[in-house]
Amino acid sequence: MSDQPDDLVLDAATLRVLAHPMRLTLLEHLRQRGPSTARQLAAYYEIDSGAASYHLRRLADGGLIEEDRERGTRRDRWWRARHRSSVHQPADSDPGERQDSRAYLNAVLLAYSEQLRRLAYTAPLLPDEWYAAAVFSNYTMRLTPAELNEAKAELAAVIKKYRDRDKPTGVPVALQLHAFPLLEPNDDA
Repeated sequence: MSDQPDDLVLDAATLRVLAHPMRLTLLEHLRQRGPSTARQLAAYYEIDSGAASYHLRRLADGGLIEEDRERGTRRDRWWRARHRSSVHQPADSDPGERQDSRAYLNAVLLAYSEQLRRLAYTAPLLPDEWYAAAVFSNYTMRLTPAELNEAKAELAAVIKKYRDRDKPTGVPVALQLHAFPLLEPNDDA
């Protein structure tokens, strides 16, 4: 998929399209595993093929995926991702987009939780080399918003180093990094 633009910065329209966990899941599948049909995706995620087709059409209407005409037929349409990843910085959202931004965040969390649920069944079966290379961690730190922004920039630079290699090797690896304040309702932010 080296012919894809790297990142898509999500705007209000794409946030609305992606505010559904199954659409995020299907999009990530196409990004990680390459082109697929609605029927294949439906079987993999155990959903109705009509629902898979509907979500794929919504993703296509939003400019996130496109039909892979080299593979498809009139009966079996193949779909591929148009971008390698999506980027959403809530701070860059206009105040009018905040509701869409929050709906997208909710969908992201639901999609990631589903991905982690699936991982619960496969992680114990990983070959020893991959199991030893994996990491499952949780860090709690005390930061200001400025420090969190600095940490995000530094981590993004490290990720970019590995993503932008000329000849990527290996298998798709999910790297999820979440950073958010652990505020209670009565905390002073």
